[in-house]
Amino acid sequence: MKINSKLFNPYFIILTSLFFVACENDIAKVNSITAELQNKLPIESGKNVEIIYSDSAKVKAKLTAPQLDRYITKKSQMVFPKGLAVIFYDGQQKQKNKLTANYGVGYDNGTQLEKMEVKNNVVVVNEKGDKLETEHLTWNAATQKIFTDKFVKITTKEEVIWGDGLEANQDFSEYEIKNVKGQLSIKEEEFKN
Repeated sequence: MKINSKLFNPYFIILTSLFFVACENDIAKVNSITAELQNKLPIESGKNVEIIYSDSAKVKAKLTAPQLDRYITKKSQMVFPKGLAVIFYDGQQKQKNKLTANYGVGYDNGTQLEKMEVKNNVVVVNEKGDKLETEHLTWNAATQKIFTDKFVKITTKEEVIWGDGLEANQDFSEYEIKNVKGQLSIKEEEFKN
């Protein structure tokens, strides 16, 4: 009986052993890498999205965004990395106010939206034409209030007000600036121009 000496070559045996050792996966390591990626990658992603919020078959708000990414961490998050626009409607389907921002994130508990934060170039215009400008704004579903501790500028037909911090009802028909920094009265003719 003749034995093939190539199979018993010490280099061949060492290389074969290394091959089998290198192919072994540590399941704990694989699971940790997967968990890290799961927190960094969206579970859903959409382009040019439109979301309609309704109650009792009446549209309450319409949200549009160029991109929506949904993440699951401790709570579900909807991230709008390229901005968003939201139009709010009254009971007769008439537009009450509009919000735009360059970035937004919404937090929900699996059944409803609890809180929304918008950042960067935030503008809210109510049905009277009052305009709020800020860099950060938070909406709380439980209190139905919007608030910020950042710089705000409010322009109405009669005046421009600057300040730090604001609390308002969610339709921005009533508001309070926390720390007024300046106020300027304007004539209606100047407002139209």
